[in-house]
Amino acid sequence: MDIQHFYITGINYKKNDVNIRGRFALNDNQHISILQKAKDNGLENIFVLSTCNRTEIYGVAPSSKVLKNILCSETAGDISVFEEISYTKKGTEAINHLFSVASGLDSQILGDYEIIGQLKHAVRIAKENSSIGAFMERLTNTVFESSKVIKNQTDFSGGTVSVAFAAIQFLKYHCTDFSCKKIVIIGTGKIGRNTCKNLIDYLGTKNITLINRSVDKAKELANELGIRFAAYEQLPEKANDADIIIVATNAPQPVLYKNDLLGDSKKILIDLSIPNNIDIALKERPQTIMVNVDDLSKMNDATLQMREKEIPKVKQIINEYIDEFFDWYKMRRNAPFIRAAKKSLSDMNVCPWYQTLNPEVLQTEKQQEEAIQNAVKKLAVKMREHHTAPGCTYIEALHDFIAQNPDKKGV
Repeated sequence: MDIQHFYITGINYKKNDVNIRGRFALNDNQHISILQKAKDNGLENIFVLSTCNRTEIYGVAPSSKVLKNILCSETAGDISVFEEISYTKKGTEAINHLFSVASGLDSQILGDYEIIGQLKHAVRIAKENSSIGAFMERLTNTVFESSKVIKNQTDFSGGTVSVAFAAIQFLKYHCTDFSCKKIVIIGTGKIGRNTCKNLIDYLGTKNITLINRSVDKAKELANELGIRFAAYEQLPEKANDADIIIVATNAPQPVLYKNDLLGDSKKILIDLSIPNNIDIALKERPQTIMVNVDDLSKMNDATLQMREKEIPKVKQIINEYIDEFFDWYKMRRNAPFIRAAKKSLSDMNVCPWYQTLNPEVLQTEKQQEEAIQNAVKKLAVKMREHHTAPGCTYIEALHDFIAQNPDKKGV
């Protein structure tokens, strides 16, 4: 496989706001559909990453256009718009980008470690649908290993900074006493769960009601954390009664509209969803403070300053793992020639003509195999390190093989 056929194309928070990103957000079912369409197009190494900050497709393909068409066939956004706002990288640049994303270097909140879980989830879906071949398997495993080392050997993901935690900081800035504040959380996925735990751990409140389309999931988490839950049908009632409403769902459209909130009581609305799951019109409601993930990601503190200092260490670790991956890639690319060279040396070793050149020296079968392995090993090292032509390296391998037997130097 030519590494120049490895592409990544997508959009992220850097040039596209939450509304635009929402048009290209994908759920797991859409991800699976994209993988099937990729198979129909003969693509076997592909996965899609869709988070609140980005939608990206990674794959080995004839061109990036193929990936863009497949991706946009499942999004609410149009391919013509995607062409204008997206970025595309290929080969080494695409590989560098993937490592950067996985480490948190490319995250909206620097060092956000949640991205690695999202990336693993994306790759797992692709594996379950037979869309991860040998190339992508090795690449993603190396990426995951580098992320683990960064986590364990640096403070790049240290401290408590994430979108879920930024929501807590935002609430602490706008409220001083949470003992009498009624909080409703809509959505019990990973972000909703983390936000709920942060409310309990950092604000010391359990005056929380969980609402989810699946009441059983809301009940399970509520029982685990010792808080309340309510059926989805009770959302308008509970939202009107609440002081703080946090939405962390994955719906294609808002779950909370302006008409759902009656009166003009003070409310704080936090939308942790992509696309927006709180109607933007609610910003016009009197006595209402409303923020989304882009607003929260602008918050800064000492933790982020600490993480910035760790960037050189992170880049050094990434470079080491990229080098490791390219060593594997070069060996894999050379594997057919190395196998052919080994067979040629094995055939030569048992050739009667070759053996008659010095009949007095008879190597054991084990010694013969060791001689071949040594010659092939040197051949592989030279091909990897010096990028010499196959013909040249084969001649050198032949010379090394013969030279291992002093009595046959004159061949």
